[in-house]
Amino acid sequence: MAYIPARRLLTLAMMLASISIVPRTHAGDWPQWGGEPGRNMVSAERDLPETFRVRAPMENVRWSVTLGNMIQGNPTVAGGRVFVGTDDAALDDDPRFKRTRGGMVQCLSEATGQMLWRLAIPERPRSRLPEGAHYGEQRMGTCSSPAVCGNRVYVVTGAAEVLCLDVNGMADGNDGPFQGEAQYMAGVGHSPIKLGKQDGDIIWSFDLIDQLGICPHDVAACSPLVDGRILYTTSCNGVDHSHTHCLRPDAPSFIALDTETGKLLATDTEDLGHRMWHCLWSPPSIGIVNGKKLVFFGGADGICYAFEALTSVPDQPIHFKKVWQFDNDPPNFRMPDGKPDFNYYIGDKRKPYTTNKDDGKFVGPSEMIASPVFHDGRVYTTIGQDPSHGRGRGLLHCIDATKMGDISTSGNIWTYEGLERCIGSVAIDNGLLFAVDLPGHVHCLDVETGKSYWVYDTHAETWSTPLVADGKVYICNKKGIFVFAEGKEPKLLSQISLGADSHATPIVANGSLFVASQTTLWAIKKGATLLTTGGVQ
Repeated sequence: MAYIPARRLLTLAMMLASISIVPRTHAGDWPQWGGEPGRNMVSAERDLPETFRVRAPMENVRWSVTLGNMIQGNPTVAGGRVFVGTDDAALDDDPRFKRTRGGMVQCLSEATGQMLWRLAIPERPRSRLPEGAHYGEQRMGTCSSPAVCGNRVYVVTGAAEVLCLDVNGMADGNDGPFQGEAQYMAGVGHSPIKLGKQDGDIIWSFDLIDQLGICPHDVAACSPLVDGRILYTTSCNGVDHSHTHCLRPDAPSFIALDTETGKLLATDTEDLGHRMWHCLWSPPSIGIVNGKKLVFFGGADGICYAFEALTSVPDQPIHFKKVWQFDNDPPNFRMPDGKPDFNYYIGDKRKPYTTNKDDGKFVGPSEMIASPVFHDGRVYTTIGQDPSHGRGRGLLHCIDATKMGDISTSGNIWTYEGLERCIGSVAIDNGLLFAVDLPGHVHCLDVETGKSYWVYDTHAETWSTPLVADGKVYICNKKGIFVFAEGKEPKLLSQISLGADSHATPIVANGSLFVASQTTLWAIKKGATLLTTGGVQ
């Protein structure tokens, strides 16, 4: 049995009320990044609070759980459970483990916040990285938002793997074919731990370095897209330690795996590794166009790609069939000095030779970090760079997804030039589009024309995507969470301090908001009184 501190046990009645071995499916669940496959962060939930308080006296808080020092991804909710990626700081209270400053996937009760199980993901040792890799120094844990489908959870880990996990963890036994969890969680060079019912259960693992031949950079951060039997993700390939070239340029950039077996099903043939600037991080999206399902992938070369989605599981790996590509970087961004060999890193404020004054005016190339959002036959894209590179000019494009070929010109419905580099994607509802750029300017546009209705400056660095629900727009950043009224006029309803930076996007499921700072996850509901607080139970 896993070690459980006495101060973190809940009452038997609460446990019986919250734990279900067979997960249920709810219409109001939020099972993967974006809530639905198009990745549009909009919910039909109603009666959500416009304000709440996370410090005593707490207001509209159902429960509060401290999970670690790094919550970079976004929680997902399915079958009465909350799944979230974190670092491994919480392992300090479990004598079975020696922390590696790696990551975890944690599963909580949606009703109470009680910890049901957690999977420790040790830091990948340098001996298992390609020589020359620049990887893992930030120690950001599990940045991927878990995707839940049925009784399985899929996640890209900080160890550069794709894992398939059992939603029940070890509570229903060690399901196979993977049986090495005891050694996996202990880490290389340590004795296997003794497994308990509150440990995670790996079904299968796909190693992006060993099995696909990539070289990751900084972090592996893609949130996978699950479409029935097919899982789509970027390969997390990136540039070398010197930031001059990709060490594994011929490795695939975009892949499909079999959700049941972890088998590789498809790869792209775009040779993106020969022209990428930094790393592949953009979570893919999917939509039906002209009666055909397409999957959209944001590249580290600034190009958005559309491929035909797989309709069956092939016997052997195949190549994706490309339908179109759209270059998000026009010539004045890609070659601001008129030369094709423009140095991408001259736009990094940290470089001694930079010309970027970090005032948002720098013009140069950027890649896609945010998800391409599919909505009503169109794809909406933003561009940006690693936030540590600083501020610079960005662009937001509206793309006609019905076109074919190179549609950089023919498929451009409109472009909005009024924002800076973006890490987050957009949210679209009731004819309005909401976006927020890195320095924290919130933009409200007409979704049909790209006309700007208003811009609001939060004066805080923002990585998250806006969430639209119940006539409100929720945005997290380094100052906390801002809540706006959804409309053509700017109206700030509330600004709430979370006590720490927030990089995650809020989500809503089954009548509750789920909001995360770097350390803590809250379940928020109008009129709620606090059920429990104070760390992983």
